[in-house]
Formats: sequence, structure tokens, C-alpha cells
Amino acid sequence: MNYGLYEITDIKLPKRKHWDYGYNQDHDVVVISRDGTVGEVYDINGLKVALPKAPDKLEKGPNKWEPASMPKELDKIKSIFEWNRRDNAFKAKWVDYIEREFDRRDNGHWFMNNGVPTYITGSHYMYLQWTKIDVGHPDFREANRIFYIFWEACKADTRSFGMCYLKNRRSGFSFMSSAEMVNQGTITRDSRFGILSKTGADAKKMFTDKVVPISINYPFFFKPIQDGMDKPKTELAYRVPASKITRKNIDNREEEDLEGLDTTIDWRNTDDNSYDGEKMRMLIHDESGKWEKPNNILNNWRVTKTCLRLGSKIIGKCMMGSTCNALDKGGDNFKKLYEDSQPSNRNKNGQTKSGLYGLFIPMEWNFEGYFDEYGWPIFEVEGEEAVNSEGNYVDIGVVEYWNNEVQSLKSDSDALNEFYRQFPRTEAHAFRDESKNSLFNLTKIYQQIDYNDTLIKERVLTRGRFHWRDGKQDTEVIWTPDPSGRFLVSWLPAQHQRNNVISRNGLKYPGNEHLGSFGCDPYDISAVTFGRGSAGALHGMTKFHMDDGPVNTFFLEYVARPQTAEIFFEEILMAVHFYGMPILAENNKARLLYYLKERGYRPFSMNRPDRKLNMLSKTEKELGGIPNSSEDVKQAHATSIEAYIEKYVGFDMDGTYREPDEIGNMYFSRTLQDWARFDINNRTKYDAAISSGLALMANQKFILDTKKENPKISIKFPTYSNKGYISEIRK
Repeated sequence: MNYGLYEITDIKLPKRKHWDYGYNQDHDVVVISRDGTVGEVYDINGLKVALPKAPDKLEKGPNKWEPASMPKELDKIKSIFEWNRRDNAFKAKWVDYIEREFDRRDNGHWFMNNGVPTYITGSHYMYLQWTKIDVGHPDFREANRIFYIFWEACKADTRSFGMCYLKNRRSGFSFMSSAEMVNQGTITRDSRFGILSKTGADAKKMFTDKVVPISINYPFFFKPIQDGMDKPKTELAYRVPASKITRKNIDNREEEDLEGLDTTIDWRNTDDNSYDGEKMRMLIHDESGKWEKPNNILNNWRVTKTCLRLGSKIIGKCMMGSTCNALDKGGDNFKKLYEDSQPSNRNKNGQTKSGLYGLFIPMEWNFEGYFDEYGWPIFEVEGEEAVNSEGNYVDIGVVEYWNNEVQSLKSDSDALNEFYRQFPRTEAHAFRDESKNSLFNLTKIYQQIDYNDTLIKERVLTRGRFHWRDGKQDTEVIWTPDPSGRFLVSWLPAQHQRNNVISRNGLKYPGNEHLGSFGCDPYDISAVTFGRGSAGALHGMTKFHMDDGPVNTFFLEYVARPQTAEIFFEEILMAVHFYGMPILAENNKARLLYYLKERGYRPFSMNRPDRKLNMLSKTEKELGGIPNSSEDVKQAHATSIEAYIEKYVGFDMDGTYREPDEIGNMYFSRTLQDWARFDINNRTKYDAAISSGLALMANQKFILDTKKENPKISIKFPTYSNKGYISEIRK
């Protein structure tokens, strides 16, 4: 199984005498090398990062990471002033050691790890070598190495405001971010460094329990003179800098000759306007996925983002990281922020929508008790047992351990979802919601999402776009795969089924109505004044048929908001033309329906399936479509989705509709997520749920239209009276 956290690419950069630190637009890589060399190029969540070239020969040492002890003679020195009072012979003895530590802090460090030359950044070196945490020195972990490489790329890239790290519980983010704040704060002049967390009390605790102790325990040659108390509660102020000690300045320097650093580190209470108006060099956002109302991480980030820029120039960086709460407890806002931080999706300025770069590290890379002595995860155990970094034997790998936990929680949906959020193996796990808030069967939905995450997406789903052949409308629609396209499909009809449109009396009729239908949640206005506006959504679904193609299966998903409504209308029209299937659209926003009618596609627009023709309004007869406001439509819509989930999503453990070990065939996880969060009383946010439910209703139109009156047939047979000699009919 592939447990890849990053990929060493096959990119071969051209030879140069010197590569500049930062983003290289010509080769679309971020160079984090400080010595001008480049070696391997890592692809980490879509961000290509060029590492320095490995040296020809490494320093001798252990075949794994081990922190070096501080020389006893230097350990006794507590400040730069004590150093200055030592004689020149003493300084000359140790100046090489101190210069080497400064070089490693600046350039990073290479060491041999299990026979492999391994690079760590300067920030990572400071964390491993000079940071004191609650257990002493931190352990080396490969996951943390990738974290720091990604962070270095965020610092080097002038397009980035920093990182948005989706993490699992106990992954060390609080200590790593605190260490980086002290590392940067002790070498930067005239700057502000700040901390925010889910509450002001949490931010204060991070400051007093992590940041301040790390600063206190720095060696004297890295430690500036600190103003105020030794263990401050609100602000750590560096008034005199740590001067780099070299052979040129080993002579005594008087205290009054040292210039002030004038850099501070503090924390703020949690509020949408925290640090508003400040100019920040670095901001830590801890537990940003747990901001509960009335606080909102999205609103706060819009404010604090401006603290990190001067016009178009980014002057500071944010290190944001968190596990995720349930969606209605702050998780939904963090999810939106993370989704807006993907390096693969940028605007024309080269920035992501949030300005941050998203990073997710699965739990199997960061689970305590399952690291070997080299800091690599014990994914699986080959043989009977393995030894972890603590010297203990483990007989199963971390993935099997996780699966066992999942199996034990299958009967408790809320406990299972909480476990997924705390220890996610996929991004979908991290954003699991509480089952008690869901209208539909969350267990089956998440079973399907988990299965979808194991698929090689390119073999099941294809992203692309439709266009008219030679640009001539209403002729033939062509499908073209395109990674930037807005359509996601799992099935394309056979050639003889494509563009099956029947022209009659100036109108166009769907020729594949027997195969399936589309559902659409449209929008009318091209631009919105505030916010992003709802997206338009389209879903295609087959029904039971005897022709070629899948049965009772969603085959197309489109959730997007193009620049103009007209582009949206044309893309919808091309999709239904290509598949030759009718469409059931909401008619509350009727511009799409008018667009179809004016182009001669009124027969494609289905009438509402819950009423007979003579019961339709004048507008409904003219345009087709179905309203979204009536309670009976809302209930029918939700019932359609609920029934589909029970039949075709996740596992059917009772074997009612299929074999118990047969997984469902709903491959569109974006829609599954919408179903999981769907609120029948607030439907406007769930574009994918609306359109997919309409596709279901469209395919069930003959089922919905079954409420026929049963006429009472009265048959009266005559009865006879047999009194007397002749029988007579009774009156």
C-alpha cells in the first residue's frame, strides 16, 4: 500500500553556479537552499520544493539523529556578557563550534540516517538540537522533517502568507510552532510576533508553558538580552540582539556598544479583530479549527492577513495548525480556509484564495509508539514483531492498529467520527461531522467516502469540459479531458448514444430519456455584492434500463460558479445535449429555463414530476422546472436522497439490496459531503445536495405520479322473492 506523504520528483534542474533562495518562476519550484546548490525536488501537496544538494562527504557520526551535548565549559556561560569577560584564548578555542551552530541554524544540516543522507532545515535543526520540550529533546521524525521543509518553502515563497496545517492529535505542532517563534524572534530586529488560539487562556498557556521556557533554555550565543521578568506572562521582549560570534569579533565588547533588537513576542485574546492594525513578522494560529461562535477563524484571518502585508508585499508569515472540531463547532470555517489554501489552485497573482499553503499529514506518519529508531513510521510489521524507538516490541503496524480501533467503534457513530477527526488518515476523516446532526445515514455515507479515498481517482473519475464542434452551437458537443475543467464524470455514453438529440417542429427533444436524467440547482446573477454567492450545480444519473451503460448510478458532477451566468447556462446546455437526457431544474431562478426555451430546448426541461399537466401553473407549463419552496417538494427531495443512500451508498450490512460485502457505486465525494451536512431547513448552502436530489426525483417521475383516485365500482345484482307460485324481482 502507498503511504506516500511526499514524492521525490524526476525533475532535473539545469546546472547553475548559484540558485537564489525563493520561488523560481522559470521552473515553478521553491528553492529552499541557502548555499546556492539544488539537489532533489520534493512534491509536497502540489508544492514543488528544491532542496540543497547533498555534500560529497558527511561528518562522521551515528547512523541516526542524536542531539549533541553542549560542551561543559560553554554550558556554564549564561549570557553574552559573561562570554565577553572571558579571555581571548578561551574564545578562540570555542569560536569554531559557535560558528558551526550559526551556520547550521542558517543553512540547515545534513546527517546520515539509516544509511541515507538526510537534510533538515535550519528551523528543524534548532528544534531538535536546542529546543527543550516537556520530555527533554524532541525525537527526530520523518513527518516533522517534511513539515519543516514545507514551512521553509512557505517562508521562501514571496507569494505565500504561510501554512495551514491540518493535523492529527499529539503531532507536536504547538511545540514546533513555539520553537520556530523563538528561533525567528531571536534573530529579527524591530518586529512583532503573536500567538492566537481557540481561547485567550490557551494562547496564554502556549506562551508561558512553551515559548518562554524554550527562550530561557537557549544557549547564550543564541539568546538576546531580555527585558523585564525572567518568566513573563504577557510579553517576551528582546532588547539586545544575539550577535553572531566570529573570529573578527571575539574581542570584548562593552554592553553599551550593543544595539537593541526591539522585538517582542506576545499573545492576544481570541477575537475576530485580534491584532487588527498591527504589523506582524510572524503569527501562530494554534487550534484554529476549534474557534466556536461568536468567534470565527475566517473573519479573523481576513483581519490578521492584512497584518502580514504592506500593499502587495508580504512582510510576515503565519503558521496555522489544528485538528478539526465538528463542523458546527468551528470546523466548517476551518475546512473552508483549508480548502482555499491548496497550492494547486491559485489566482492570477499566483496566490491561493486564502494566501496560505495547505498541508495534511496522515496519522500513520505521526502516531506515538509506532516510530522506529530512525524516526520512520512502522506502517506494517514484517515477521512476528518489530521494535519501536522506545525499545518496545510491537506485533502489528500502525495502520492495522488504527483499523482495529475503527472496527471497535463501528456501533457508535459519534465516537467513531470523533476518532476520525482526532487521528485522520485522509482529509475527509479530519472533517467528519457528528452523526446526530445529519438528516441521512452518516455511517453509510462515510463508508462510501472512505472507500472512494482508496481509489485511484483517475481510473474512476475524469475531469474535463464540453465544447461545440468547430464552435458551432446546437450541432455536436465534444468532451475533452482537462484537469482544470469544471465537469467530473465517471461514465461517457457510447459513440452512438452521444448527442442523441431529436429535432422536430423547430424544437429539440432528448433521445436518451430512457437512460437517465439531470438535476440542476441554477443561479441567475453573474456577480454578487458580498461573499462568494452560491455555486451552480448539475448532476447526471442513470435509471434502470436495458441499454449499454451503468444503471441507477450518478455519472456526472458539476459544482461551480463561472464568471458569468451565461457561461454556466451554456455549459449546462452542452452537457444535456451531449448525453441526450432531460433536466429537472429549480424554477425559482428561471433564467436557465428561459435560456433553454429560447434555444429550442424546452422539451429537455422536465415538468415537475409530482403533479399532472393540468395541475401546473402557466409558468410551469411554459418553462418546466420545479419550485424549491413548498414543503411537499422539500420532503420528496429529502426522501429521494435518503432512499438512494440506503440502497446504493456504503455497505448494505443486512443484504437487503445487495451483498453485504459489496460497496456502493457513488464515487462523487463532494456530493457525499454535502449529503452528510444537509440541513432541510437551510438548503441554500448545499448546491450539490439540491441538484443530486433533483436528478433522483427526475428518474422517479413515474413513481411519484402514482397517486390516482381509485373509483368505487358498484355492481347491484337483482334479488328475487319466491313467495307464491311465481318468483318476482324485488324492488
